[in-house]
Amino acid sequence: MLDQYIQDKIAELKIEDTVYKLPIIIGSEGERAIDIRALRSQSGHITFDSGFMNTGSCSSDITFLDGEKGILSYRGYPVEDLAKHCTFAEVAYLLVHGSLPTIEELKHFSELLGRFALIHEDMIHFFDGFPAGAPPMAILSSMVNSLMTFYPEMTENPLENIDENAARLISKVRTIAAFSFKKSIGHPLVYPRHDLSYCANFLNMMFDSPVKPYEINNIVVKALNKVLILHADHEQNCSTSTVRLVGSARVNLYASISAGISALWGPLHGGANQAVVEMLEEIYNGGGDYKKFIARAKDSDDPFRLVGFGHRVYKTYDPRSQVIKGICDEMLDALKVNDPLLDIAKEIEEVALKDGYFIDRHLYPNVDFYSGIIYRAIGIPTNMFTVMFALGRLPGWISHWKEMWVDPNWRIGRPRQVYVGPKRRPFVPIHERKGDEE
Repeated sequence: MLDQYIQDKIAELKIEDTVYKLPIIIGSEGERAIDIRALRSQSGHITFDSGFMNTGSCSSDITFLDGEKGILSYRGYPVEDLAKHCTFAEVAYLLVHGSLPTIEELKHFSELLGRFALIHEDMIHFFDGFPAGAPPMAILSSMVNSLMTFYPEMTENPLENIDENAARLISKVRTIAAFSFKKSIGHPLVYPRHDLSYCANFLNMMFDSPVKPYEINNIVVKALNKVLILHADHEQNCSTSTVRLVGSARVNLYASISAGISALWGPLHGGANQAVVEMLEEIYNGGGDYKKFIARAKDSDDPFRLVGFGHRVYKTYDPRSQVIKGICDEMLDALKVNDPLLDIAKEIEEVALKDGYFIDRHLYPNVDFYSGIIYRAIGIPTNMFTVMFALGRLPGWISHWKEMWVDPNWRIGRPRQVYVGPKRRPFVPIHERKGDEE
């Protein structure tokens, strides 16, 4: 796949008196890269790029992201169009299979999601082993990893029946997430129903109760579908790169996804939407004076930062945030929800979009700014927000694992480093060593 994008033109790198010729790669959307795979063997040098912000670790045909222009597409389709016209199951199929499903293909995929919704009854006892108050992400990561012991057939031929295994994982993670919530509040488990769609089933498992049956609201189901679509993939972010790196050691799908969940757990990654709500609550509990907090964010001597603004990749408006803002407004209006946190969020956004400080620094609202408000309105507790992120990101992780596994340019991930420790020195036997006090 990659060879056809290597150009006749080359880049030249001069080190002392030697010039090294490096191939240039231009992707299908015009992204340019200098191929340095042979640089160390030819020159003895490596490149240094902390955070890998300028390093392409792979070629991929799954997701395209242009942070300067604010573009995000899955398999060539703008994320805005997918969120407007598709269900989450359709987009999951698109990511895993490479094309949008036909009516029959979607029907079959949905049947697989329904068939695999149950988890093994023995796994339910695992929940009892976690202490009260255990973080839901810790539970999710552990439970996903344990799936390998119940479905060991992937160890022999990981790509055999990958479509069924992908559907199994996407479906079971939904059930595990809902069960973990029920266990955390001491309520009886609600098993999945065969007559409900993917998102409706999740909501029912989360909120149905013997004393208060849950009423499925199509507006909420529609909103949840869209939010999960917007989170379904985002190119080589921290958690996706983790799935690829772990999987490059030929680790099974479940363990690789478990590692991705752990990476997503970080407050600088998947925990951002939770941090947004906590920030808005702090502002509200402090009297609602958001202008004071904006002033603090602009004060270089104040460590406070407005969460939900800016993005490491986007240098303009995050295309997902424009979609999710509309979802948020539509859902809360239809449900007649009056959320003071949303009012504060809107005021902050309006000020920030006109303030030169934020404009000059490209600090536009990102997708996390509104997703937490939506989850909050649905009734999902704050400590489950990152679990919801994982639920949405799962199809993307599976797609990248699958793509990495069949990549002819696959190599086990093994980054280099620049060593800055002590130079090589002679070993001193313990009886000859002198302490610092001497």
